[in-house]
Amino acid sequence: MTHHVIRRAADATFAPQHQLPYTGEGFTRRTVVGEEDGSVHTGFGVCELTPDGAVGAHVHSYEESFHLLSGTVVLDTPEGSYLLEEGDYGLLPTGVPHAWRGGGDTVARWADMLAPVPRARYGHDTRAVPPLPVREPVRIDVRDPRTRSFGHFEPDRMDPGKQSQDLLSVSAGMRTALLVYSGITVKMMVDADLGAVASTMFMVQYAADGVAGAHDHPFEETYLIVEGAVDATFDGERYRLGVGDAAWAGAGCVHAFSNAGTGPVRWLETQAPQLPSRHSYRFARDWDHLREVLDRDVLDRKALDRDVLEEEP
Repeated sequence: MTHHVIRRAADATFAPQHQLPYTGEGFTRRTVVGEEDGSVHTGFGVCELTPDGAVGAHVHSYEESFHLLSGTVVLDTPEGSYLLEEGDYGLLPTGVPHAWRGGGDTVARWADMLAPVPRARYGHDTRAVPPLPVREPVRIDVRDPRTRSFGHFEPDRMDPGKQSQDLLSVSAGMRTALLVYSGITVKMMVDADLGAVASTMFMVQYAADGVAGAHDHPFEETYLIVEGAVDATFDGERYRLGVGDAAWAGAGCVHAFSNAGTGPVRWLETQAPQLPSRHSYRFARDWDHLREVLDRDVLDRKALDRDVLEEEP
């Protein structure tokens, strides 16, 4: 049996994470989907950290990716300390110690994707580690070839007409490429090219006429609406999702989307595990077409058999 989860922004609760073994002050998290929802590969949430807050050093036995939604935060790792700002995204591979601390004068908010899902019976697959060196944080330089685990997203980069080299902050290539189809634009962020192995994170935008027909996948997906509104259907149930609303579709959940407004709708999306090399999308209309073809073939054969019988002496 497949299933899905809908989380409304109006019902969002940010709570301290007392169940985790590391120290933390001023840190709260809104859980969108986790193990308790039946997820196997996805732990998705939205985190908040106050300017004077901090999350102690720790390590996970899962992969963590993130995208800064607003504010500024400092990420400490063994390689260095990084000042992350709105639009930045990154990857923390399995086993990499890290810590967070406030880096501005407002609350920092970021979406995080944990893959596979943390398991409560194993201490949420998290361990505290000795403190990391506190260095002066530096901004990430997305053009520096040594920047292996971070990137930056700007909404205007979803415009296919703004992809010339003089408008891009990095050298044009597959890292800057857009996937455009049926009024839909997709911009990859955290993926195998950035070093991820268990999940992907990317931005999706629908134009006013953007539509994705009913389909499902052999993996889980999460959607966090950041602009506009979308009409979504999950296993036959219809919802209108707006800014701050979120949804999760389990593997095999048939879903469809259409823009609910006159302007663009945009959301942050994750997939876990990563896409198979083939057949990552199963569109209902194609398999319905096959059923019609096969049914028609049966009718044609029956008609042929009947004609043969009528012609026999």
